[in-house]
Amino acid sequence: MLTLARLVAGFFGCGRFPVTPGTGGSLAALLLGIPLLLLPRWTLLLAILLATLSGLWAVKASGAEDDPGWVVIDEVAGQWIALVGLTGPSPAGLAVAFLLFRLLDVTKLGPIGWADRQHGPLGVMLDDVIAGGATALFLWTLRLVWPGLLD
Repeated sequence: MLTLARLVAGFFGCGRFPVTPGTGGSLAALLLGIPLLLLPRWTLLLAILLATLSGLWAVKASGAEDDPGWVVIDEVAGQWIALVGLTGPSPAGLAVAFLLFRLLDVTKLGPIGWADRQHGPLGVMLDDVIAGGATALFLWTLRLVWPGLLD
């Protein structure tokens, strides 16, 4: 069971991405998110729920509660949450979703930083969930203010 937990927490090897594993996990999530954006919206929401719940389990089961670099399931959940702010997989929208999510995840501004300081599986997952939500909100707002920009 420990091996399965480590596979899920590291998103099947993406956590071994050289230099910046979080970016590797986010990039993998972005690429896997493209077909999710082409399917009915509930499939993306189901993927987010699955990634978040399995991430909570995997972090606890693998003993990775201090968020080591190889744990990237949190980035996967957060990046997929960010994609909720898009209507489809346009290159511009995907680029903004990826770059803004990574910026928020790295800088840990506001409540993202607070969540990052929490301990245990919830703390590992929560900062990326909040960063993904903030990114989705930004994308949604940008689409309202500037229609067609991200299409």
